[in-house]
Amino acid sequence: MSFLDKPSWNLMERSLDASALRQKVVANNIANVDTPNYKRADVVFEELLQDQLNGSTPSIEGRRTDPRHFVIGNSTSLPNSEVKTDESTAINNNMNNVDMDYEMSLMAKNQLKYNTMIQQMNSEFKKLRTVLGGK
Repeated sequence: MSFLDKPSWNLMERSLDASALRQKVVANNIANVDTPNYKRADVVFEELLQDQLNGSTPSIEGRRTDPRHFVIGNSTSLPNSEVKTDESTAINNNMNNVDMDYEMSLMAKNQLKYNTMIQQMNSEFKKLRTVLGGK
């Protein structure tokens, strides 16, 4: 049995992957702010996860350590991040739809989320290290 093969760890891993992808996508949007006909992209992960948790798609399966435990949810995997392009808007005369202020605020928000998830993972590692007899 692996200590790191739990639904919460998998969720944090997917969240960190989505955050890293979002950072790349936002950086690409900022790099193309003056490119004619460029359409901004965005990463969709939290919405897909929320849909899965709300039951509009199959739910996440709870971890069972004993076959006598109740089954929680279905055996489906966590959603993958998706990159979506916004083709419907244009805010510049060159048909580009990148707003530098919005992208910079999105990048700052993403950095805060990423740092929070890293702190949570560090806390979990610290708890695991304490349980295993470390300092």
